[in-house]
Amino acid sequence: MRGASSRRTNRSDDERGAIRHVDGRLQPRLDDAERRAGPAARRRRGPAEVAAYRSVPLSTGGQPMEFGIFNLMGSREASKPTAQVFGEVAEQTKVADELGYTIAWFAEHHFSNYCLCASPLMMVAHCASITRRIRLGTAVVVLPLYNPARLAAEIATADALSNGRLMLGIGAGYQPYEFERFGTDIAQNLEMTEEFCDILDLAFSRDFFNYQGKHYRMPDTHIPARPVQNPLPIYVAGHTQAMFRSAARHGYRVLSSGRVGGVKLLAEQYADIVAAFAAENAPLSRAHITINRFAHITDSREEGMRFAENARYQTRLASSLRRRQEVMQGTVLVDVPFPDEPPLDTIYDNLLIGDVDTVAQKLVAEVHATKPVHVCFSFKVGNTPHKAAMRSMELMIGEVKPKVERALAP
Repeated sequence: MRGASSRRTNRSDDERGAIRHVDGRLQPRLDDAERRAGPAARRRRGPAEVAAYRSVPLSTGGQPMEFGIFNLMGSREASKPTAQVFGEVAEQTKVADELGYTIAWFAEHHFSNYCLCASPLMMVAHCASITRRIRLGTAVVVLPLYNPARLAAEIATADALSNGRLMLGIGAGYQPYEFERFGTDIAQNLEMTEEFCDILDLAFSRDFFNYQGKHYRMPDTHIPARPVQNPLPIYVAGHTQAMFRSAARHGYRVLSSGRVGGVKLLAEQYADIVAAFAAENAPLSRAHITINRFAHITDSREEGMRFAENARYQTRLASSLRRRQEVMQGTVLVDVPFPDEPPLDTIYDNLLIGDVDTVAQKLVAEVHATKPVHVCFSFKVGNTPHKAAMRSMELMIGEVKPKVERALAP
């Protein structure tokens, strides 16, 4: 296995030539001969090849705060039709586009009512046809569950269908229940994800590439479908140093979630991101930090507590699936308490729940703790009514956002 700061030594020539982001610019990864020859030899690259490594601006300051939405597409109500779940998400995405949200994110999970969406790229393609400006993101594509060549082509297709609006979120996966049913060893997920990232870099930067790794081997291969965006914005989701360091190595962005934690947990995650990028000698600005937060805007504490209970329900399911301790009643997951579960009142206080002023104050504190470029909100959680989620969407961008921007103004 390649360690956090080491590199495999048995790479092919094509693999060693894969591009990597260095100090905000796309540059070729140098092979041993180039390193020994020094800068003069490296300047001999042809103009077409050099053009592929053009500067990529990743400004993180001086911009209006970006707000987005995230949909897990779970189904707490067993009787709710799948078409209704997806239809409500499509409506939320269309309205989010009209309201001025910048990204709509779609999840991927398998084999339980925790999430009904098996393909976020299909949601991207569908929602591209009913929206005009909003970017469309996968949060996330679980890489070890795919064939790399097929996924690369599908990613390029989704970006083309959306006319360059795809934001590609990727992850290593965390649910043994899923991996077992795909016949994939979850113990190898980090190694597989690292190799998968190498392949994606090669697939989108070369006409032909080959790859020889521990988990994936590909002969000379051409992916004819090409993304509109070059480079494609790629986010790594996770909460671990390993995933943050992988993002730093590959020049990817960071997508993180505070779950049901509050400002303290968010600040700890931010410190981990800072440490990971420093360990890889990567500029922190390249992290383009995105955080995902549960959010519900209401003047009613009773309604807010119901939303907090739904957030706890969703977190309980995720925790049981992570620990391989899920409990099923028929085809429905049962929510069981997770280790160190906080009281419901604490969850209410931790999350972006309350009236407009309260949510704005909480969000300002979270932005100070995490310094994100983009914040995406989970409005539709558990059995939260669709209309209530839509109302929160409207209030968040119409009333909360201006208050937050004024509070954060220099």
